[in-house]
Amino acid sequence: MKRISSLSIVFSLSLMTMYGKPAGKMTVKQYINKYKNLAIKEMRRTGIPASITMAQAILESGTGNSTLARKSNNHFGIKCHKGWKGKKVYHDDDKRHECFRSYKTVYDSYIDHSKFLSEKNRYASLFKLKSTDYKGWAHRLKKAGYATDPRYAHRLIKIIEDYKLYKLDRKGGGYSRYSEDTEYEYEGISTGVDDFVIDPYTRHEVKYNNKVKYIDVEEGDSFENIAKEFDLRSWELFHYNNIPDDADINDFKHIYIEPKRSKAAKTNAFHTVKEGETLQQISHKYGIKLKSILKFNQLDEVDRVKPGTKLYLRHKKK
Repeated sequence: MKRISSLSIVFSLSLMTMYGKPAGKMTVKQYINKYKNLAIKEMRRTGIPASITMAQAILESGTGNSTLARKSNNHFGIKCHKGWKGKKVYHDDDKRHECFRSYKTVYDSYIDHSKFLSEKNRYASLFKLKSTDYKGWAHRLKKAGYATDPRYAHRLIKIIEDYKLYKLDRKGGGYSRYSEDTEYEYEGISTGVDDFVIDPYTRHEVKYNNKVKYIDVEEGDSFENIAKEFDLRSWELFHYNNIPDDADINDFKHIYIEPKRSKAAKTNAFHTVKEGETLQQISHKYGIKLKSILKFNQLDEVDRVKPGTKLYLRHKKK
């Protein structure tokens, strides 16, 4: 079998045997049910299809059974390379005693995988595709030189279709198209929406703005406690709300607990800037990503908008 490799991530079926599969190994279905939420969370954060992330993880980690995955939480075979300042482990791969990244948690591995794809120019064209176009993503990954195996795209697609991973893309794309009490059966294992929604027994009441979840800030709240309550990391809250990591939570009445949407509701096609308003405040008000406002109005993040300026919150009608 022809080896699958890339500059930073080595996707190879040979790794499944190279690093061994212990007795009582995890099955594909068990792996999906255990880690699907991480793939969905990364899809919401970066736009990378959860199906693609999950299929690559299954392929690279030997369904979570490789030594690299079990002992180092590296589920994507990411090598150290220049600039890596974290922990390292060494395995024989393309060369003897090669350096691989070691992570504190599996989630850190998923985050690093997203970072690799989103920050490399060679993969920029992928993000022009819809997050539900798993076939397009698979083929463009191959075309961009992600792997040398001529059947690499077909292998990913087969995993996705055999295990119906495309359903994760639909869940990761937002709840607006689905009833929150709807479930689908995955190979006899329930993977309903209830697996993905916020725990109903949290302290805060979850509200919606532009179909994006947010909470009211209450006395005694902190970013750390809110992140813990909703199974997030503090940096995710800062990212979702476009605020610096030294922000004071008491300066906010509301905090979003998931990514804002790429455009405002149809009833809010534009906004007229008021005295003292900032782009960040307008983004927060309408539950729309700041980068979308910048894109729709051809602005830079440092630009200051004058009172009375009409800002588009959706694509301009031609």
